[in-house]
Amino acid sequence: MENITVIIMLLFGVAFLSLVSKKYNFPIPIVLVLCGVVISIIPGLPVIALSPEVVFIIFLPPLLYHAAWYTSWSDFKQTIRPITLAAVGLVLFTTVAVAIAAHLLIDDISWPLAFLLGAIVSPPDAVSATSITKGLGLHPRLIAILEGESLVNDASGLVAYKYALTAITAGNFVLWKAGLNFVVMSVAGIAIGLTVGYIMSYIHKRFVCDEVIEATLTLLTPFASYLIAEHFECSGVLAVVATGLFLSARSGTIFTHESRMMTGTIWSVLTNILNGLIFILIGLQLRQIIDGIGDYSGWSLFVWGASISIVVILVRFLWVVPATLLPRMLSKRIRLKEEFDYRNMIIFGWSGMRGVVSMAAALALPLMMNKTTEFPLRNLIIYLVFCVILSTLVVQGLTLPWLIKKLKVQPYSILAEEYEIRNTIVSQTITHIEDNFSLLNDDLLHNIKSKYEVKFNRLQKTELPANFFGKGNVLGGEIFNDFTKLQIDLLNVERAKLELMHKTGSVHEEIFRKIEKELDLEETRLWMEMYEE
Repeated sequence: MENITVIIMLLFGVAFLSLVSKKYNFPIPIVLVLCGVVISIIPGLPVIALSPEVVFIIFLPPLLYHAAWYTSWSDFKQTIRPITLAAVGLVLFTTVAVAIAAHLLIDDISWPLAFLLGAIVSPPDAVSATSITKGLGLHPRLIAILEGESLVNDASGLVAYKYALTAITAGNFVLWKAGLNFVVMSVAGIAIGLTVGYIMSYIHKRFVCDEVIEATLTLLTPFASYLIAEHFECSGVLAVVATGLFLSARSGTIFTHESRMMTGTIWSVLTNILNGLIFILIGLQLRQIIDGIGDYSGWSLFVWGASISIVVILVRFLWVVPATLLPRMLSKRIRLKEEFDYRNMIIFGWSGMRGVVSMAAALALPLMMNKTTEFPLRNLIIYLVFCVILSTLVVQGLTLPWLIKKLKVQPYSILAEEYEIRNTIVSQTITHIEDNFSLLNDDLLHNIKSKYEVKFNRLQKTELPANFFGKGNVLGGEIFNDFTKLQIDLLNVERAKLELMHKTGSVHEEIFRKIEKELDLEETRLWMEMYEE
């Protein structure tokens, strides 16, 4: 009970710091890793460690599923080549490079342990990448590649992690067998994930008619996908990613608007708690981990941590430059189809922040090889992983906005694109009303048509920015904002009157809740309609 109380109080602290970071526009992943450092130096806190066997089950399925859910399948397909090069080729390249560096630097570390360390730190983190690059005005294609890479490379990195762990615990490793098993596990994992996604989409579409039940099912789905795949000794990570992408692409038809609102809120809360919890756990264990590597000098630990971090950062550039330029040199189609800006290549190379997935993989290392033998150098590996996460998040994360400013990258605005989409939707809706509702009562037809004509007229008066679709200088045009804010103010007047009636007992509770929900839905729609630069 005491340990649970400590964790809850620390979660409160992390939540408060997250609020502060939000207010002052400070990336939350950096706050979390610094929280881990602070927690480790607070005297009197207990050492709390989850069983390594359950770390993956608790953290990976929901975090990967959430990342997959918010990945655009259309953007993913259009950028599949650079995503594959980064998510598979760069991960394996980083694994090998880190393994060589670790084996040369640290006498005690064997080749299998060195490859295990490389596999853990090889995949950049999706949450870290999206949180730190949000609001920096990067080009949508670059953001799509970063998000797609961070999603798929978790799978390739964790598969390499699993094989390295097997080589250590079982004492044998055959390269061609591992390669064949990798292909089989990956294909089978994706197949299981798509099957689970299809079954769940059918259940949501045909049987579920309650948003609470739908939200419950969405929370259980990634765990089901992961556990089924792992039961058949396939890639649970790829299964979860496949399920998330499949259901996300169909969410508009299988969920009601109430379900989407509820599940979106629940998932945001859940991932926020899990991200905070993983760094709280490492903070509570960090003092014990440091004590466990007390045989090494402080200078040696510093040099090893800094060196591995530098290798991780430099290797990304060594891969990204030729992986970007060679396809353009070899393919005329790529040169004609894809715009090239060397500044985006530099930004991509500097965006390799590590995060929660690497931390979860480190904490999931077994405590014992067998009943009598401890897992070799477990504390040292966790320490080095934390050094890489701390270095990449703090150094790269904090300097990324400065780098973008120094490169004079013109912020990309989607204002014009949003304008065109809204214009098309409203125009087609008015046409549909004219074609299909002509037999309605005249007053009803006039009122419903007027609503969309007002929207259309406001669109025509909208000031477009000079950088139409991201070209030219940025100007702060707005869409609907003044009109929308007025409607929100009037909604607040309605809500205040409703609250007053509720306090005086002049409105039935059921009626109050229904009207309150209607006002909340309307306000949500209005805020979504507003565009904020």
